[in-house]
Amino acid sequence: QVQLVESGGDLVQAGGSLRLSCAASGSFFRIDAMNWYRQAPTKQRELVATISGGSYTSYADSVKGRFTISRDNAKNTVSLQMSSLKPEDTAVYYCNADIWSRTVPPVRNYWGQGTQVTVSS
Repeated sequence: QVQLVESGGDLVQAGGSLRLSCAASGSFFRIDAMNWYRQAPTKQRELVATISGGSYTSYADSVKGRFTISRDNAKNTVSLQMSSLKPEDTAVYYCNADIWSRTVPPVRNYWGQGTQVTVSS
């Protein structure tokens, strides 16, 4: 009933930029915090950025000053603008959100399927 779908992943050169998007679809009442996570092949999944329902943001130290998270509540989307990309940013990027709907309990945490970002040196 509720789905999150990421898009925008690509192969880019170090120093380049890329914009990821995630759209929520289905039947729901409200989306609270929305997050971006990433997972490299040999590492655990880590939180990259988060944005609250009131649009307050926070970032992992490794991406501060380079990444910007934003949301468009009218379109039910969250984006991650990435600049000055480094090879260390290579990972599968996942969007994540707490969403209120007719489920029991009424709020649940959802994950997208991920989108691949590869940064070459």
